[in-house]
Amino acid sequence: MTATALLFAETADGWTPWLETTGVILLAIGLVLGCLAAWITNLIALPGNWICVLLIALYAWLGPATGRLAIGYGPVLAGFALALVGELFEFFAGAAGAKRAGASRKSTLYSIIGSMAGAITGAVVGVPVPVVGSVIAAILFGGIGAAAGAMYGEWSDGRSWKENWSVGHSTFWGRTFGTLGKVLAGLLIVILVLAAVLI
Repeated sequence: MTATALLFAETADGWTPWLETTGVILLAIGLVLGCLAAWITNLIALPGNWICVLLIALYAWLGPATGRLAIGYGPVLAGFALALVGELFEFFAGAAGAKRAGASRKSTLYSIIGSMAGAITGAVVGVPVPVVGSVIAAILFGGIGAAAGAMYGEWSDGRSWKENWSVGHSTFWGRTFGTLGKVLAGLLIVILVLAAVLI
């Protein structure tokens, strides 16, 4: 072995443990940041909680098997259970609101479209108040958008203003409480991820 090759081998051996440790830390930070980003997508009616569960599962599978930053499949199962609870809460709250008011299928579809548009608008409007402003505004505007979409659907079917208002009111509260439940479930998943990589 030449002197240069020997020097390179010694340098590589010196760097390998450092790179492995740094890589694991960066991977754990990436998991936490990825879950935070996914959690935020819940506000615009995307499956953020399920994306978190997928990220946790990938980390448990591909990440470190031992060491302080290793996580097992327990957090994956706990995250799955929390995501499922959040989805069920959102579904039943939204369905109860629409059913109570007698919304049509077309109104429900317009409600979903309005909810997404409202949530995106709210997230932008709430930017001046960091993090909390966007979250609260996205939830409220999502409810308003859902109500407006449902009311438009009922109006296009020829229902009276009073019936439209009843459907819109019920849709607003159903969407708002459903989203709150899903967002809280997602927050618990993020806390779970933090605890899993820090403890």
